[in-house]
Amino acid sequence: MTWYFIFFFLSGFCSILYELIWLRLSMAQFGVTTAMVSIVLSIFMAGLGLGSWISGRCLNGNRLPALRLYALIELVIGGLGLAVPFALVWSGHTLQNIALHSSSGYYWLAGFLVAFTLLPGCCLMGTTLPVGMRAIEQTLPTESRRSFSYLYMANVAGAVAGTALPLLLIEWLGFRGTLKIGAACNGLIAISALALSRGPLTWRVSQETSPVAVSTPPISNTGGGGILALLFLSGLTSMAMEVICVRQYAPFMGTVVYSFASILSVYLLATFVGSLIYRRWTSLEWRENPAIWSILAAAALLPLVLTNPDIQLSRLLRLVLGLSPFTGLLGFITPMLLDRFSAGNSSKAGIAYAVNIAGCILGPLLAGFMLLPFMAGRWALIGLTAPWL
Repeated sequence: MTWYFIFFFLSGFCSILYELIWLRLSMAQFGVTTAMVSIVLSIFMAGLGLGSWISGRCLNGNRLPALRLYALIELVIGGLGLAVPFALVWSGHTLQNIALHSSSGYYWLAGFLVAFTLLPGCCLMGTTLPVGMRAIEQTLPTESRRSFSYLYMANVAGAVAGTALPLLLIEWLGFRGTLKIGAACNGLIAISALALSRGPLTWRVSQETSPVAVSTPPISNTGGGGILALLFLSGLTSMAMEVICVRQYAPFMGTVVYSFASILSVYLLATFVGSLIYRRWTSLEWRENPAIWSILAAAALLPLVLTNPDIQLSRLLRLVLGLSPFTGLLGFITPMLLDRFSAGNSSKAGIAYAVNIAGCILGPLLAGFMLLPFMAGRWALIGLTAPWL
C-alpha cells in the first residue's frame, strides 16, 4: 500500500498546485473578486465530481488493468496542466473583444470560458480516486474495504503540501515554471505506476478471490439515501463557508488571494488530521458517538467569534482556532460515510464522492451569488450552520 500512498500524496500535491495557479491566472484575466473565486472553485469541484461520477459508472463490471489506466490519467493531467495558461490567455482576449453591458453577463461568459479551459483536467483528477480503489481491489484485495479513506488521507496530505510549497516555487520559478514541476510530478506518478503494474503486483481481477472483509466500526443506522444526503450537505456547507471566510478573514490576512491560500492551507491540514484520526478510530473499532453532529454545528459557528476584531489574537491563531474544528470534523466524517456507503466498491465510491462534490460545487455559488450579495458574512455563516443543528 505504500506505493499507493506515494502516488496519491503526489497527486494531491499537484491538484492543489494547479488549483492555486489556475485561480491566480483566472483572476489575472477576469478580475480579482469574490465572485471569480466562487466561479473557479465551483468549476474545479464540478470537474472533480463529474470525473468521479463517470469513472464510478464506467468501472462497474470493467476488467481493465486499473493501475495502467491510472498511469495514463496522470500523464494526461500533466499535459493539460501545462496547456491551461495558454487557454486562459486566449479566453481573456476573447472576453475583451465582446461588448458586455452588465456584470452578470460578464460573469456568465467568464464562467463559460473558465469551464471550457479547466474542466478537462479537473474531470481527469476526479477519476483518480475510484480508479485507484479499483487498482487496490485488483492488486491488494485484502486492503480494499477501507481503501477510499486510505487514498483520501494520502490525497489530502499531499494537498496540504500543495498549499505551501507552490507559493515558494512561484516566487522562484514563476507560474509556468511551477506548472512544469507539477507536470513532472504527474509524469513521475505515471512512470512509477506503469512500472508497478508490470512488477510483482501484476493486475488481476479476482473472480476466484473475493476481497477479505475488514471490520468497519458500526455507525448510526443511516440508510444509503441518508448517507448521500449527509455527503452532499457536508460538501455544500464546507465550500460555502470557505468562500465566506475568505471575505471575513481578508481584513486580518491581507489580499483575497493570500486570504484564500491561508484558509485553504488550514482547511486541508485540519481535514488531513481528521481523516488520520478516522483511520485510527476504525483500527480500534470504536463506536460513533451521536454527539459528533452537535459538535459539528457548534464548530461551524467559531469563525463568527474569531473574526471579531475586538478579540486580540495573532492572524495565524485566529485562523486556526476559527476553522480547524469544523474542517477537522468533516475530515473525519467524510471518509467515514464514504467507507460505509462503498465498502470498498470503487463504482459506489465514485458515485458517492460525486454527490459530495456536487455539494462542493453549489457551496461557492450559493455563498458568492445568493448569500454574500444580500447579507453580512456573519448571517451567512449562521444560515449555513442551521442544517447541522
